[in-house]
Amino acid sequence: MTIDSVRGAPDTPVHAEPELVQLLTPEGERVEHPDYPLDLTTEEIRGLYRDLVIVRRIDREAVALTRQGELGLWASLLGQEAAQIGSGRALAEHDMVFPTYREHAVAWCRNVEPVKLLGLFRGVHHGGWDPAEHGFHLYTIVIGSQTLHAAGYAMGIQRDGVLGTDSAGATIAYFGDGATSQGDVNEAFVFASVFNAPVVFFCQNNQWAISEPLEKQSRIPLFKRAQGFGFPGLRVDGNDVLACLAVTRKALENARTGQGPTLIEAFTYRMGAHTTNDDPMRYRLKSDEEAWKLKDPIERVKAYLVRGDLADVAFFEDVEAEAKRIATDLRKACLALPDPTPLSIFENVYAEDHPLMTEEQERFAAYLESFEGSARP
Repeated sequence: MTIDSVRGAPDTPVHAEPELVQLLTPEGERVEHPDYPLDLTTEEIRGLYRDLVIVRRIDREAVALTRQGELGLWASLLGQEAAQIGSGRALAEHDMVFPTYREHAVAWCRNVEPVKLLGLFRGVHHGGWDPAEHGFHLYTIVIGSQTLHAAGYAMGIQRDGVLGTDSAGATIAYFGDGATSQGDVNEAFVFASVFNAPVVFFCQNNQWAISEPLEKQSRIPLFKRAQGFGFPGLRVDGNDVLACLAVTRKALENARTGQGPTLIEAFTYRMGAHTTNDDPMRYRLKSDEEAWKLKDPIERVKAYLVRGDLADVAFFEDVEAEAKRIATDLRKACLALPDPTPLSIFENVYAEDHPLMTEEQERFAAYLESFEGSARP
């Protein structure tokens, strides 16, 4: 037997798709899972539906603003709302989030004003919120580096000696399927495992690392990588907000009580482009997108509410109207954001005065003043 006969063809995955943890089918039918019981009130499920609709509307507005030249770039979350809202609503007060640049719905769950997200992509600041206030760190552009930050922060929680107490928190790091090929992510797995750190690694597998499909990233399901590092991993239906909530809630509780890290692979699909600078029609089939529309995370919750007579037409209309109002206000707030002054680039770089930076700032100010008719900012 040759090595190639064992490995299979180079471009062919060697595994069958594993079973997903699912609590709500694409048709809106509620199912039970023995390991992940979830008891929610009608109002709580209606609240999840509201979250999903609002964050999708915010996302649409941001894309429109980009197309109109008001934002430099935007990374759409279209199709990934359930993964983010479900996991985001599982967070507790003392938990800390380490996001990428696409976790707009998690930011919503942590009460970060949407306009502050837009300010980053408009180029008026480097992140306009206080991570400590919201339990939500600044967006990370460098692929995968936030997983190391999350593992280190989690080790700090360990050393604070609060695990198992009411003030215990855990960390959660968000990243995509493409990031699993990065060295930083694998190093974070090593540290989290050997130190039994209270961290949840939440991989949103949207199946496309920009233009590279999943089979170019791994020949086994991504969640199985955790086993090689010595901690549990599982795959959840990333378009099922209830399953994402239940799975993340349990993983975070395990972390807070000293049971170590978990890798969650939320199996979903990126319905839009990687960013507004990307054209997905160049590398993937329209038929795939059409197939995934049938698994839409919002429509399945709506179907569940309708099937169970848990919401009427007025409720759905009110949610749509609220989402429209929020988007209208967001647009106005975005356009009203003031442009930064040139010298503001030197602000908030160091906690204390830095001689070299002070010298550079003075030289730059003198350069600006050298232009005729200019006034020092």
